[in-house]
Amino acid sequence: MPLAYPIHERTLANGLRVIISPDHSVPTVTVNLWVGVGSRHESAGRTGFAHLFEHLMFQGSARVATGEHFELLMAHGGRLNATTWFDRTNYFETVPTGVTELALWLEADRHGNLLAAVSQENLDNQRDVVKEEKRQRYDNQPYGDALIEVYAAIFPPDHPYHHPTIGSMADLDAASLEDVHAFFTAHYAPDNTVLTLCGDLTPQEGFALVEKHFGHLTAEAAPRRGPHPALPPLESPVRVDLQRSVPNDRLYLAYRLPAETQDEFLACALALDCLAGLSTSPLVSALVRRDQVATSVHGSAWGFVDGVSLGIITIDVAPDQRAEEVEQAAVELMAAAIAADLDPQLLEASRAHTERAWLAALAGQEERADLISHYALLHGDAQTINTRLDTILAVEADAVSDAARRWLTPEHRATIAYQAEREQEDVA
Repeated sequence: MPLAYPIHERTLANGLRVIISPDHSVPTVTVNLWVGVGSRHESAGRTGFAHLFEHLMFQGSARVATGEHFELLMAHGGRLNATTWFDRTNYFETVPTGVTELALWLEADRHGNLLAAVSQENLDNQRDVVKEEKRQRYDNQPYGDALIEVYAAIFPPDHPYHHPTIGSMADLDAASLEDVHAFFTAHYAPDNTVLTLCGDLTPQEGFALVEKHFGHLTAEAAPRRGPHPALPPLESPVRVDLQRSVPNDRLYLAYRLPAETQDEFLACALALDCLAGLSTSPLVSALVRRDQVATSVHGSAWGFVDGVSLGIITIDVAPDQRAEEVEQAAVELMAAAIAADLDPQLLEASRAHTERAWLAALAGQEERADLISHYALLHGDAQTINTRLDTILAVEADAVSDAARRWLTPEHRATIAYQAEREQEDVA
């Protein structure tokens, strides 16, 4: 039986898609905006712009001073943030019901009138902030560059997922104020945005408030291109060996998967869960619990929409074990499990795990609003939050086994292998 979270939709004359999902269980409202711009929309020489704007959006707008967006909402007990990813940038805040109009006014001012505050000083300041974030999260973290290496190994150099959302610091250094203004104008517009309100208000109240504060915005986004052609699995294994100052050897086994909008993606996600995502999965049972050659194994599927997605299995190699031998054992275990068809009990456990995780996500107002925006923007259907679980649970065992054989066999993997730097023993 499908879920029945209320979904009320309306598109304003300027193209803004508005979704209201009433929930009167607590006196708060989540304001959640997804803009159809992420790192995949960047061009060569202009990487990192989507993430840069996530920062610039908090630096003031036509009628809001630098830092006031945070200050005004937090003073009323609100919490807020933003994130950037390949396919979108999202902005979100949860506030007491009586502060909903203030949150919408603030969002409308920065989404419609940001460029009035994007000065050379603000650009230089936030460019430095992004550089510091890269140093903290990528350069000075153990395995911090792992995903950068994964994307580069899995996706071709001219593919929009080849570079990470943090972008190139050289590109950001080279960006002029005119470049930054042009990027905002091309992507930040009502007809490229979904606004979801989830919480303690009626549809009538919500639509009226959004019309009041967003209805006058007239900007139009640049034409959107269609998705890239689907990428097939890798034709042969790819390997990247890295020696780094890390706590232990670690393996990332990465695979191309179908786009999240394709039914086969769900079968791949279930297959990865069965192989490496459960405590009883073959890789966990053998490598961690039985042979103790690894301290942890985790597998998951990351859904993207531009012609391809990503599957990753992460293996932390136990001390005094050889990473290449652990990798070979993992590959053999996966090949055997795939050849024999996936264990029905594992598939049932994966379905139960998926159901629990999905229901837990929707139970929270903030995550529910985020999922509504996700499926409205990237899949074109906000009602997916009520039907997605049934679609996943209906995936047949044969489809899961077939997907594993097509996408997850050893010849289709890219391996990013970290080897911990070790002190050289003195030779007598």
